[in-house]
Amino acid sequence: MPELCQPQIETERLILREILLQDAGAMFEMDSDPQVHTYLGNDPVKDIEQINNAIRFIRKQYVDNGIGRWAVVLKETNEFIGWCGLKYFTETINKHIHIYDLGYRFNKKYWGKGYATEAAKACMNYGFNKMNLKEIYAMTDSRNLNSNKVLKKLGFSFIEKFDYDGDESDWFKITAK
Repeated sequence: MPELCQPQIETERLILREILLQDAGAMFEMDSDPQVHTYLGNDPVKDIEQINNAIRFIRKQYVDNGIGRWAVVLKETNEFIGWCGLKYFTETINKHIHIYDLGYRFNKKYWGKGYATEAAKACMNYGFNKMNLKEIYAMTDSRNLNSNKVLKKLGFSFIEKFDYDGDESDWFKITAK
C-alpha cells in the first residue's frame, strides 16, 4: 500500500482517507449507476479504466495542491461508500479561480442516512482549522434539491445561479467563523 500523504479523519460513523487504486471497484459501482449521475451530466462511467484514471487524477491533486477528494468509508465495515472533500480549482469556475470547493458523491444505497453532512462537516473543519481557509465554495445542479439541502444545513449561503456545462447550477459559499 502506498504511503499516505493525506490525513485520516474520523467522525462518529466514518473514516475519511485518501482515495487509493484499491477503491476502484467500489467507485465503479457508484459511478456506473445512472441515478448517481442524474445531476452530473447523465454520463455514468462505462469501464473501470475511467475510474482508475479518475483516481490517478485525484492522487495527482494531493501532490500538486496538497488536497483533494477523500474516500469515505464506514467505520463499522471499512466499506467504501463514496467520496467527499475539498478540491482546489486552478481553472476558472463561475468567474472564480484559485478557490477551494467542497464536493461529495455517495453510492445510492447510502443516500438519506446523513453521511454527506457528516463527512462534509469533517472536511470543512479540516479546511478552516488545519488549512486556515477563509472561505469554501460549493456548487450543485439547481434541480438537486437534496444536495442543496445538505449545503444549507452545513451553513453555506446561496450566492447565485450560474451556467455550468449547460446546466443551471447553484453557487454557495461559507466563510470561516
